[in-house]
Amino acid sequence: METENTGLIEGADGVTRCFWHGNLPDYLHYHDHEWGRPVADDRRLFEKICLEGFQSGLSWLTILRKREAFREAFDGFDFERVAKFTDADVERLLGNAGIVRHRGKIASTINNAQRAREMVAEKGSLAAYFWSFEPGQSERPAVVDLAHLRANPTTAVSTRISKDLKKRGWSFVGPTTVYAFMQAMGLVNDHIEGCACRAEVERDRAAFKRPV
Repeated sequence: METENTGLIEGADGVTRCFWHGNLPDYLHYHDHEWGRPVADDRRLFEKICLEGFQSGLSWLTILRKREAFREAFDGFDFERVAKFTDADVERLLGNAGIVRHRGKIASTINNAQRAREMVAEKGSLAAYFWSFEPGQSERPAVVDLAHLRANPTTAVSTRISKDLKKRGWSFVGPTTVYAFMQAMGLVNDHIEGCACRAEVERDRAAFKRPV
């Protein structure tokens, strides 16, 4: 059971983890093997920032369970290819029951693919851009607990990234969306203290070669 004050939950395997996966097998796997692990692959970064946009107003579990359909629909989130999508592709995607059929979010993904191409031309990679915003120790809490996470759905850094992306023409990239992206892609380690994955993610982050 979740401990209200800690935000931790014990699984059937006896392991204590963050509560939010609810011990659902697919969500549990995502928590253990993906969430918070540092990512430098541009396609995965682009996929995640787009899927976070699709999540707006929905749960991440809904998007996670549609992720393979999204990948098929958007050519594996190859932004070089998605940037060339046309109005006909928008209509095609609106007829795809496997994804979230929201015209604005579909159009945003195509727009963001075009902006991603521009960013790579300027910065060398999406990874170099996003990791340049990695928060320093002074911008992180001394202890990551449930109270901190509930009180901080956005941060000063996610707000800075959001503002910069919007200035560059990106859409569906508000501060809350960006912070969820940062948490998932390992720019921060927000596994709650006491979660078995927290130390693993810290080791992964220590060994991770930051892109430049």
